[in-house]
Amino acid sequence: MIRARIFAITAAALAVGTVGLSACSPGGSNAQAPAGQAPVAQESASTGAASGLMAQSNTGQEAGSDNGLCKAGDLQLSFGRGGAAAGTAYRPLIFTNVSGQQCVIQGFPGVSYVGGEDGHQVGPAAYRNGEKGAAVTLGPGEQASAVIGFVTVENYPAEVCRPEPVKGLRIYPPQETAAMFIPFDYAENGCANEQLPGNQLTVQTIQAGRGEQ
Repeated sequence: MIRARIFAITAAALAVGTVGLSACSPGGSNAQAPAGQAPVAQESASTGAASGLMAQSNTGQEAGSDNGLCKAGDLQLSFGRGGAAAGTAYRPLIFTNVSGQQCVIQGFPGVSYVGGEDGHQVGPAAYRNGEKGAAVTLGPGEQASAVIGFVTVENYPAEVCRPEPVKGLRIYPPQETAAMFIPFDYAENGCANEQLPGNQLTVQTIQAGRGEQ
C-alpha cells in the first residue's frame, strides 16, 4: 500500500519521492479518455528545488481564501483503496481539509507524472473523464476524492511509450495555481511520448467522501 507523504508546492519549487505504477499496483495504471474529451491543461515542470528530493512549501502561500475555495495549503493528499480492470488500475486521490475552517472544492484536479531531480513533467497531463461534479463543502477533517486511472505503460511498445522513470504525481487542486506532490513508494515508469495513443492518466471529478472501492 502506498505510504503517502504530502507536501504543498508551487510551480517553482517541486521535488520528488519514489514512485511506482503497474496494472495491479496500488499506485496506478491508466485508462482511455472518451472520444472528443478535452485534456486537462499540461502543468509546466518545476525547477530549482534545493535538494531535488524534498517538496518545499511556498512561503507566500496561505491556507484559506476570501472566496472560500480550498487552497493547496488547506489540503492533505493520500491514496485510498481502488481496483483494476483491463490493464488499468484505479485509485481514489483523497483530499483532506487540514485547515481550521471549511472550504469548497469542485471539479477536476490537475494531475501529471513527474520525474527526474528537477521534478519535470513526464508525458501529457491526465484527461478529464466524465462531467464536472457539484461543489463539495469540506469542514475541518472532512474528505473528498477524485478517482485516477493509471494505464499499464508496459503494454505500449517501448518505441511508442518512450518509458521514463517517474517519482510521483503533481496535483493542482481545482481553481488553484499552487501545486502539491504525492510520491509513490517504489519506482516505475511513465510514457514520455506527448503523442501517446490513448491516455496513460485519467481523472474523474471530485466527489464527497473517500471514493474507495
